[in-house]
Amino acid sequence: MNILSIQSHVSYGHVGNSAAVFPLQRLGHEVWPVHTVNFSNHTGYGEWRGQVIPASEVAAIITGLEERGALARVDAVLSGYQGGADIADVVLDAVARVKALNPAATYTCDPVMGNAKSGCFVDPAIPPILRERVVPAADLITPNQFELGFLTEREASTIESTLEAVDAARALGPRAVLVTSVERPDREPDTIEMLAADDEGAWIVRTPHLPLKANGSGDVTAALFTAHYRTTGSAAEALAATTSSVFDLLQATLDSGARELQLVEAQQAYAAPRLQFEVRRLR
Repeated sequence: MNILSIQSHVSYGHVGNSAAVFPLQRLGHEVWPVHTVNFSNHTGYGEWRGQVIPASEVAAIITGLEERGALARVDAVLSGYQGGADIADVVLDAVARVKALNPAATYTCDPVMGNAKSGCFVDPAIPPILRERVVPAADLITPNQFELGFLTEREASTIESTLEAVDAARALGPRAVLVTSVERPDREPDTIEMLAADDEGAWIVRTPHLPLKANGSGDVTAALFTAHYRTTGSAAEALAATTSSVFDLLQATLDSGARELQLVEAQQAYAAPRLQFEVRRLR
């Protein structure tokens, strides 16, 4: 499978394309990364060097790929954090061009806006653009629970309200939704869940909640779920494999004591997921 990944890039650490590309390659997929920023490290450090790449230059890279005949061979487009409002136009144009050349191609949008602890941390112009223009063009979206509520402008806390928000998100256009960081009030202590839904139903999986902040783990999750969902056509199977791989990546990172994801060290977890967690059907 050929994947066009339009995301940020950092030299040190693993977020954006620096998190998504290697796990996808380890699964055997070809990845063509297009960077929207080129930073020394992720912004969680408070200081970084580098630059945001102008939207015109991002578009030029995509045009160059088209001139090589690559866009016609793209099976999936993946986008993540959008640093500026003008990047949305570039992403949507790329998706339209890919789908015109290959109608079977799909688009995954990871609608990065914030989280339950930090709130919304992107430019205020971004959420309306995601809600009104980008999400409707997507086949699959991968918000966390907070972002799902923000996108659909409704509460997403209990399983019931989260499923209702998923339905509202799917009504915007995407046929499949993966919800990460699901933390319902009645969950077992020290656990966290992920939920996936499409036309075939909805499923949930529970894992221990590991005590670490892992920048880039959402980028890995979106990438792996995209690949598994496209390969198997099953949201339940994709959820099981993705959960297994990401948990083992996070466990390896926690065990190492490092701040950055141990992306390379955990590579066997992507290539051969242990499938150690039960996926339960909700409907």
